[in-house]
Amino acid sequence: MLFIGIDLGTSSVKLLLSDEKGNIKNIVSKEYELFFTNQEWYGQRPQDWYTQSMAGIKELIKDFDKSEVKGISFGGQMHGLVILDENDEVIRPAILWNDGRTGKETDYLNNEIGKETLSKYTANIAFAGFTAPKILWVKNNEPENFKRIKKIMLPKDYLAYKLSGTFATDLSDASGMLLLDVKNRKWSKEMLDICGISEDMLPRLFESYEKIGTLKADVANELGLSTDTVIAAGAGDNAAAAVGTGTVGNGKCNISLGTSGTIFIASDTFGVDDNNALHSFDHADGGYHLMGCMLSAASCNKWWMDEIVKTKDYAAEQEGINKLGENTVFYMPYLMGERSPHNNPDARAAFIGMSMDTTREDMTQAVLEGVVFGLRDSLEVARKQGIDIKRTTLCGGGAKSPLWRKMVANIMNVTVDIPKTEEGPSMGGAMLAMVACGVYPTVADACKAIVEIVGSEEPDPELTAKYEERYQVFKKLYPACKDLYGSLKLN
Repeated sequence: MLFIGIDLGTSSVKLLLSDEKGNIKNIVSKEYELFFTNQEWYGQRPQDWYTQSMAGIKELIKDFDKSEVKGISFGGQMHGLVILDENDEVIRPAILWNDGRTGKETDYLNNEIGKETLSKYTANIAFAGFTAPKILWVKNNEPENFKRIKKIMLPKDYLAYKLSGTFATDLSDASGMLLLDVKNRKWSKEMLDICGISEDMLPRLFESYEKIGTLKADVANELGLSTDTVIAAGAGDNAAAAVGTGTVGNGKCNISLGTSGTIFIASDTFGVDDNNALHSFDHADGGYHLMGCMLSAASCNKWWMDEIVKTKDYAAEQEGINKLGENTVFYMPYLMGERSPHNNPDARAAFIGMSMDTTREDMTQAVLEGVVFGLRDSLEVARKQGIDIKRTTLCGGGAKSPLWRKMVANIMNVTVDIPKTEEGPSMGGAMLAMVACGVYPTVADACKAIVEIVGSEEPDPELTAKYEERYQVFKKLYPACKDLYGSLKLN
């Protein structure tokens, strides 16, 4: 049997073909355009996701027995607003997770509706990237488009809809819309009223591992697959990555160094931190999780390497870095604003601490360290809640760097486990399809059978102590700069 996992990312869609034992048979990536109209507005055409995904599936399975493909599922970029009209046509480009245009709407929700009220309704407060503020933005700024809305969905759910004809979403992805009663796993009527929408505009809710339908006849015919091919609900990219790395079960942790950075802590029980600095979401395994999300992680290194240093040889740039824990240069990783734990779309990146003897290696080191320091900010929120994290898995493009892995272990003071496969969201999607097809009875069973740890990075006490001193300096930088960010914005 074969299963397809689709990771619908920000710059590309990555498709993975796996057998039921988790052996990866093929991987294909297809890029699409990410466009922005100013410093804060990011969009994509949902039609491009579908076109490139269809092309990717064809390439993925062309050399395999298509009758063996039994299921398809997803891990998808979260929070994006996709709106369709009565003819199922896309009304406007999707507003993405990293978009910062909703400052006024976010302030309205947090300050006028109130954070305590939002937390009561949804277990979360408003962040600029969440879906509900985007709905309000369309209502306030594009009223004609708002009037045309018949369906509201998330990015991966647009793919699922085009493939199956089923208007559905899963609970992990829906948790990031600020429309879901996370604790009770249902839409919040109060939030729908606040946003001026009705429940029939929203997809039916499923657990991530549940079957939502099968391939439509025309799609199946175009792909050469059976109309019995199961489509499973899938999950938000971080929850799917958690499945792909075995982060299932109480207290398990995964850190992702992708375009964005996340720290993901699975829980069997519902919980909310005192200040809503971390997101409280439903998990793809049927449980819950806490998550801290920073908007720029591996993208900080990509920006630094591609745009500033002008090189694609990332590994070579890291070879000369050998003074860990001793760098006097700090980098604040806020290229696109910041979400957890600061919730400030106006925040911007900065270097501080340079001198006449600062080297290129010092700057590169600062970028890598700054991302991990930023993630540690979220870890500290979890620790204050009494959550004791001793080890974590690591995934995302940044996980390929031995130097970055060492920084994570020692800045966080945790053991870092490296899964055999680095394809977290796409592998997680394939595993969810397996559960939907009955290959495994639960997500936990699938993880136990498939996820393999091939190495670990242990923290070094001496280096951890050095990094502890550095972190105590880093955490003073954001409060010192906070009042300056608004004056940096261009009108």
